[in-house]
Order: sequence, then C-alpha cells, then structure tokens
Amino acid sequence: MKAQSLAVVAASIAGASAHAIFQKLAVNGVDQGTSCIRLPQGPSANFPVTLVSSNDIRCNVGGSTGVSGVCSVPAGSTITVEMHPTYSAADQSCDVEAIGGAHHGPVQVYMQKVSDATTADGSGPWFKVYALGLISGYNPGTWGTDAMNANCGKVNIVVPSGLAPGNYLVRAEVIALHAAFQPNGAQFYITCYQINVTGGGSESPSGVLLPGAYNPTDPGIYWNLYTSFNSYPLPGPTVYTGGSGGSKTTTIQTTVSLKTMTTSATVRTTTPSSTTTKSTTTTTKATTTPSTTTKSITTQSTTTKTTTPLTTTRSTTTGGSGTGSPLYGQCGGIGWTGPTNCAQGTCTVSNAYFSQCL
Repeated sequence: MKAQSLAVVAASIAGASAHAIFQKLAVNGVDQGTSCIRLPQGPSANFPVTLVSSNDIRCNVGGSTGVSGVCSVPAGSTITVEMHPTYSAADQSCDVEAIGGAHHGPVQVYMQKVSDATTADGSGPWFKVYALGLISGYNPGTWGTDAMNANCGKVNIVVPSGLAPGNYLVRAEVIALHAAFQPNGAQFYITCYQINVTGGGSESPSGVLLPGAYNPTDPGIYWNLYTSFNSYPLPGPTVYTGGSGGSKTTTIQTTVSLKTMTTSATVRTTTPSSTTTKSTTTTTKATTTPSTTTKSITTQSTTTKTTTPLTTTRSTTTGGSGTGSPLYGQCGGIGWTGPTNCAQGTCTVSNAYFSQCL
C-alpha cells in the first residue's frame, strides 16, 4: 500500500508538470516544415489520449482529418520526428525537455500504406518501424523518452528500403507510464505525418488495427513504473525488419556512461497568456566520449538521481557491399536497428543515441 501511495503522489506531480507534441519532420536531416503534419490544435493540443478504444488512438484528437501536404521520402532514407512541450519557439531549446515531468515510457513509430495520405483516416492496418522501451533500471528506470530528451526531442527512423512506393501515414507515439498503475492511466502522445515513399520495392507489411491492437489491461499499458522490474513488454506488434535487401544481422555492444544532469523548464500552454512552471526530476545525458559537459540549471524543485554506467547490447542490421545509410542518414546509436555503414560519407558519432553519415 505504501508503494502504491507513493506511486499515486508521483503520478499526480508528474501529470501536472508536462505534456508534449510530436510536431516536426526532417528527411535525411532536412526540415520539411509543417505542411504534411496533422498537428493537434487548440488549448489541449499537447494533452494525451488515454482511451485505447477511441479512434483518437490513431492520430490524436482531430487527427483523422488530413492536411494538404505530402512530404516525399525516398525508401531507405532516415526520417526524424521531433517532440517538444508546446508550439512556442521558447520550447524548442535542448535545455527544455521534449517531454518532462518524469513522463517515462517507450517511444514507438508506425506506418500505414494508404491510397491518399491527405484523406486517409488511419483506419487501415499499421506496422511498426521503430520502438525503444526500457533501456535500464527500474523505479522508474531509463526509457526511450529519456533517450529522446537527450537527443533534443529527435527520434530517427529508417524507412524500410523494400517498401512499395506510394502514400503512407507515419504515426509517432510516446506512452507515458507515470500513472499507468491504474486503469486508463497510460498517456498516449501521438501525431501522424503524411509522406510519399519513392523508389523502394514491392513489400507490403501486415499490420494491426487501431483501436484494437491495444487493450487497457495489456502488460505494457497497465504498468507500475514505481516498483521493481527487469524487463518491459512493448505494446503492439514487433518491429518490421524487412526491406533491407541482402543485409546481415550483427550484434554491437555499446557502453554508455550516464552522467547526472539537472534540468529545468517552463511548460507553456498553447495560449500565449498562460504559463505554468514545473518541477523536474533529473534526466540523464548520454555520451560515448570521455569528455562530458554537465548542465546545471536552477530549478524550483530538483531531485537528483545518480545512475551507474551501463552496457547496452543491441542487434543492428548492417548492409552488405554497396549498401548502407544515405548521406545525412543515421548509421548508429543506442536502439538503432538500421545500417551501420554509409553508402556515402563517413559514419560520425553525434552522441550515444545518434550517429550520422557525413
């Protein structure tokens, strides 16, 4: 009972502290603007969806209606979806957590083949192309959201190279678990993007329907973040790994030193006149080099958490001769499952979560 009471208090604090929106798209590092993004609107734009039985679980509230633009994406290229607390320019800084308030949980990205991305309502089958859940630890542990925060809100995904060309919806999702110990407590932060895949092959992955694939009692949705655990079951289907041509799978071991970093942020609602100050917990900044800069920003209330170094092992798909990530594409980082060589350029480490062909 004591642990559950502490969880309720923690969730109450976290729930009042931060919301967020997936709101940007880049293709091979080039910003695409907002014309092909179904951006949530209104004062509650950065609020979560909590009912997995609702059609809002597809593309957020109002997301069943398309926008006019479709962004061109070559098959096999890297797209970057980006999250921030609000649409305010002041919230785009790396000093402001993409999603704060101890909103720990997995980050997942789905795609859906459609005939016309501008009119599709998301009712077709979705296949998963990216997932990063629990990285290490427990109560609460280090999660996909922490990796996203450490990368300034950016999540990099390789579009499978063998996908059939045509229009697709891309669905980016964070599942915040701070209140998931109670029914309908998990918070889903969702945005859909409209793209047109060029080149590619003929693959048409099977998928799952939303609503339908998620249930309120699924282990990865009904989850107590504030207890002991050594693994986490990602909700939904497994990640689609096809479309890599004559690739092979290798195992790469990455040692990550997690340094303590104190952060603070001001969370702004979508109405300019309203500002709310949040208290934050410590997030961890990852680095693979001995030289590490520790950020310290004054906060109203800061809890410091020290994490010991950890070793993360992951499987990475590596292209064979003549294949690899395109120029400016991702070629490595924690959780990365795409190519680790470059068809053009040199794979250059930006941080522990992102290496890029330059």
